[in-house]
Amino acid sequence: MSEKQLEIIVAFFLGVTALLSAWASWIGSLHGGNQSTNYTMSNNLASEGNSEYVADLQHMNNDMGIWGQISTLMVDEKFSAVDTSDKLAEKAQYLLSNANNEAFIDAVAWAMAETAKKDDGSIVSPFEQEGLIESYFVDADSLLAESQTVLEQGKQDNANGDAYNLVTVIYTVVLFLLGIVGTLKLMPNREILLGFSVLCFLIATIYMFTIPMPTGFSLLNFF
Repeated sequence: MSEKQLEIIVAFFLGVTALLSAWASWIGSLHGGNQSTNYTMSNNLASEGNSEYVADLQHMNNDMGIWGQISTLMVDEKFSAVDTSDKLAEKAQYLLSNANNEAFIDAVAWAMAETAKKDDGSIVSPFEQEGLIESYFVDADSLLAESQTVLEQGKQDNANGDAYNLVTVIYTVVLFLLGIVGTLKLMPNREILLGFSVLCFLIATIYMFTIPMPTGFSLLNFF
């Protein structure tokens, strides 16, 4: 390889490496921005989910109190000397007007029907119905699940940003090696160092193209 050819190759890889290093640094910073946004959003969603969970728990406790009153009325009706079933239904309907969950109202009707079938005098609780308790926490569970999903996306953005930072480091090493190629006196040594620099460049470039771009990234967004 002649001196002129070597200089052309070094100049070419210096330019391309500098451009790709800037690109990797920029994309890495975008991943970092997405990571910060997703972490903040995840924390907000988790806070909302926890608040919703506390509110839902209060609603369930309120409905449990309503059921306690209804079950007391059912016991009184069972041991009453006269038929008070109409009054029981009327009072239960009034109490259920303060319920916080439509599923609870349906579950009370189910519980009262199941209790009527019992011969041992036991009372079936509406909270024994499958899925009733879970129905109180649907909104909270949805928010907490979304929070976890966004958190995982933030972790992925963090990993992708770290990967782009690694690519930037490798490109920096390549620039350093290309910079000292011209300082060597013997052509074989210069060619070996140039070959190693090109190898590092190719490894970094191939690796960079395997890393996902930031979510929603488009160059058109910047024009």
